[in-house]
Amino acid sequence: MDFKFTDGQLMLQKTAAEFAEKYIEPRAEEIDRTGEFPRDIFDEMCKVGFAGIGTPTTYGGSGGTDIDKVLVVTEIAKKDASCAAILSIHTIFASVLSKFGTEEQKKKYLPETTNGGALGAFALTEPNAGSDAGSAKTTAILDEETGEYVLNGTKCFISGGSQAKNLLIFALTDPSKGTKGLSCILVEKGTPGFSVGKIEEKMGIHGSETAELIFDNCRVPKENLIGREGQGFKIAMTALDGARIGVAAQALGIAERALDESVKYMKERVQFGKPIAALQGLQWYISDMATKIECAKWMIFRAAWLKVSGQPYSKEAAIAKLNASETATFVTNLALQIHGGYGYMKDYPLERMYRDAKITEIYEGTSEIHKVVISRAVLK
Repeated sequence: MDFKFTDGQLMLQKTAAEFAEKYIEPRAEEIDRTGEFPRDIFDEMCKVGFAGIGTPTTYGGSGGTDIDKVLVVTEIAKKDASCAAILSIHTIFASVLSKFGTEEQKKKYLPETTNGGALGAFALTEPNAGSDAGSAKTTAILDEETGEYVLNGTKCFISGGSQAKNLLIFALTDPSKGTKGLSCILVEKGTPGFSVGKIEEKMGIHGSETAELIFDNCRVPKENLIGREGQGFKIAMTALDGARIGVAAQALGIAERALDESVKYMKERVQFGKPIAALQGLQWYISDMATKIECAKWMIFRAAWLKVSGQPYSKEAAIAKLNASETATFVTNLALQIHGGYGYMKDYPLERMYRDAKITEIYEGTSEIHKVVISRAVLK
């Protein structure tokens, strides 16, 4: 493995950092305070090509790999985790379509997804099927007479659920087969029988909307089936492996920004007649934070490199996500402690980052689920 980025990747990283500083940092506090979806920022991410990373240029994408995605998501997360989450989750939609979609589906949906401003969403979770995705109850029964799937059920905690133009819905086309009867179906916003329920009020990532989706005899053309019937569980697990690298990148960006803020504050804050950077106890905090961040960083890039090179990476993606998310929580906690009372106030970004970090231990698989994935891979 070459531990050196290409000139193109370094330029992309620089572009992402400049983009985040120009468009995102000035809005971060407002986005957190209002909880409004930053549509204008998402549109700009589409224009600059971030939304198309990983999608072939043939279908309007920007090309590139998961390594490129990690670089961009990390830089954006340094300024606002909500915007990083929006981009990271959006790219799941395109990755599924690129890998499992038909040529017609790719030509129809990928261009508007990558550069046309059409947000994509991934809907797997249900009220009684969170970590246990195999317990999904939403059905999609084929009406042979009309050639349509009829969807019934409810999805919950869906990122961008009410904002997305196109959504990947995982539903049972044959309920008698359990997970082997799970399929992936694309549903367009505005389809009769599809409505948005509750918009969740969350602890963090306020700009990344989380919604309940309701399907009541929602009819979708059978041509919207992604892959084959019964392939849904495989599609979902494949997508989640890649998504976990994206969440790890979010966590890395949060942690790196928290460290940067702490170093800056320690050099400027004077107590007992000298900068608090001279206090050995706080120096040790910085050492712990930097060490964990560096370890997390290379676990993430190793997982991304394995994926890009076509090697198995499920275990490594789980390790990267588990470690990076716990690192983000650890680092933001210490960063807030370093800032003392100021860190607890909304005048500083630390309290927002502390809240935003926690979700990285929960979505796209909880830390406990990742420990199951890792242990099974090691013990097999």
